Amino acid sequence: MLRKNLAAQIIAGVVLLLVLLTVLVCVIGYREFTLSVATQYEDCAYNTARTAATMIMPELLTGKTAGSEFQMRFRMLNDEWQRLADTQDATFIYLIRPDKTDYNHIEFFVSIMNSSVNYERYPSGYVRKTSNDEYRAAYRDLCENGARMATIFRDKGDSETGHHITVMIPVKAGDSDTVDWILCVQRQMERLNFYRKSYVRHVATAAAVIVVIVFVVYGMYLGRTLIVPVRRIAAEATRFAGEHTEPESPLGRHITSRNEIGQLARTVDAMESQVLSYIDGITRITQEKEQIKAELSIAAEIQASMLPREFPVRKEFEIFASMTPAKEVGGDFYDFFMADESHLALVIADVSGKGVPASLFMVIAKTLIKNRAMMGGSPGEILADVNSQLCEGNEAGLFVTVWLGLADIHTGHVRASNAGHEYPALYRNGEGWQLMKSKHSPAVAAMEGMKFREYEFDLNAGDFLYLYTDGVAEATNSNSELYGTGRMLEALRRTGGFSAEGILSAMKRDVDAFTGEAPQFDDITMIGLKFHGRGE
Repeated sequence: MLRKNLAAQIIAGVVLLLVLLTVLVCVIGYREFTLSVATQYEDCAYNTARTAATMIMPELLTGKTAGSEFQMRFRMLNDEWQRLADTQDATFIYLIRPDKTDYNHIEFFVSIMNSSVNYERYPSGYVRKTSNDEYRAAYRDLCENGARMATIFRDKGDSETGHHITVMIPVKAGDSDTVDWILCVQRQMERLNFYRKSYVRHVATAAAVIVVIVFVVYGMYLGRTLIVPVRRIAAEATRFAGEHTEPESPLGRHITSRNEIGQLARTVDAMESQVLSYIDGITRITQEKEQIKAELSIAAEIQASMLPREFPVRKEFEIFASMTPAKEVGGDFYDFFMADESHLALVIADVSGKGVPASLFMVIAKTLIKNRAMMGGSPGEILADVNSQLCEGNEAGLFVTVWLGLADIHTGHVRASNAGHEYPALYRNGEGWQLMKSKHSPAVAAMEGMKFREYEFDLNAGDFLYLYTDGVAEATNSNSELYGTGRMLEALRRTGGFSAEGILSAMKRDVDAFTGEAPQFDDITMIGLKFHGRGE
């Protein structure tokens, strides 16, 4: 009973899949076929319209001729269009002038009908109400919007003209820049329905034959190659799940085929051996994970201890910083220190990558930057020397984006260099918060022999400098939306009167509120410097 039910389910699934694929192919083919035929009709009608337009003598539309000469040229145009309609299998060729007030009426100037049809032909000067909104929109596009062609496609036809396509092109009178006339060509499309029905009939017949053949042949093949082996594999899996012992005879001895079923049997044999080994080793693995977790915790404590946690209270400035790693250890770091008696060095950086490799590279980079800054020199010179040292033996290809600034605590003058890092945000009294955009230099350790651009600015009393890593601007919520510098500046504007610590705490709360339950993908590091004024 099990074999019969399983076989029936698989065969039914295959047959259903074939039917669905056949229907899908039929529908796609039907639509593409219909579109292709309709496009051919449209191209033919458009070419006919262009040919008919070349036959129009400008004098007929501008009113420069009258009397017998007008009648002669008018008859010539009618005769030429009649031959064109008959030779190009066009049902109608007509030239109209729409009422531009509301496009509710059209006036016929020339109306030609194919000799093989028996529809109503409108005389010159005949005024008729526009058929529907689709025609009114087409007239407006041609006359007012500069359209080169409009197409009306009647797939189901109507009581007057049946299944057809109408192509319209604009016609200008003489040297006029405005479009007052529209030339229309209509072609019947009865053949399209015939081709559609023929296509569906042939595809449906072929699909039915294929489904019947697959049902018979595949059903016979299935029982021998799939059902019996699957039952044996299922029985062995049930036995092993209950006993957790090795089998008396491996499945591979009974199922020797080289297809997926045979591979599954051999895989089950291997799995049983591996599961028994895994059960013995799972305790050891758990212990090792706990040990790794403890070591990472120690590494995080060591990394945190390398970052300044004492924030000096001075009359010249107020400073605060924070770093929240995305993992146990991170690649972001910040630093601030007095490079000499009058210059405060500010460093914020982001190492490429995450985890232990990034944290090790962070330790090296932070140490090199501080040691080199204490030796003196401009920010560009400091980063150039650190870049040379980090490039040596950097086989892992890591790099670090750095913003380094040297601020004169007496004058407020800041000299800085931005090596591929985020733009700082600066608050000035009377101006509010804004990004300080400058030309970036490449990231440190990205390439040997690089020079780093510098720029300068001044801090006045009450100004606040906000430095951050991309973990702030690129924080992402559950809808995959970025926090962005726009939201960051709005949040900073709401921190008026806060201390440096208060501003950074408010920013972290705003980022956390934005991301909500979404996991933190990157380290979040910030420095806030409030300049009190120029001291002596």
